[in-house]
Amino acid sequence: MEQDSVKVAVLLSGSGRTLENFLAKNAAGELAVDVAAVVSSRPDVRGVEVARAHGIPCGVFRRKDFDSIDAHNVAVNAWLESHGPRIIILAGYLCFYIQPKWFTGPVVNIHPALLPKYGGQGFYGDRVHEAVLAAGDSQTGCTVHLVDEQYDHGRILGQQKVPVLPDDDVSALAERVFAAECELYPRMLSLLAADLT
Repeated sequence: MEQDSVKVAVLLSGSGRTLENFLAKNAAGELAVDVAAVVSSRPDVRGVEVARAHGIPCGVFRRKDFDSIDAHNVAVNAWLESHGPRIIILAGYLCFYIQPKWFTGPVVNIHPALLPKYGGQGFYGDRVHEAVLAAGDSQTGCTVHLVDEQYDHGRILGQQKVPVLPDDDVSALAERVFAAECELYPRMLSLLAADLT
């Protein structure tokens, strides 16, 4: 690990494909971040296995085990604090995240559309691609943005466009958008990390 790597935490709820991409980019010397901790909102997802296979501390915090969104976030953030992240990265995290007062770094998310289109509560995963196809849009893409108190609302840091092809279905479009995410997200994280070193 490079000495000037910035400690980050990754929050996920599913397959861990984005986490794997970060780890691969890091190993290739293309992303100077140290994934110091992973949080999952589900215990039985592949993302947990990916974290553990790489020896990364992984905390599992199911939303249904807590009385409120606030209580869930208090528990997540108390666990994160001991790992000292300087960037908190949402990577397919399906719970509402509230930044703690002790954390002064950026909290970032990636969304599989060109925000502000197809953003907000309920718009995630295949639902986004279904909406793009239903609207007949000729292009879509992905957006990296800062996280604030509203879903998919914070300041946009970067976007990458993806064409919608005439024979696209949800699966084909999702794969092409994810390929764009795999380039855009590390690029934006590199810029954020450079600002912190």
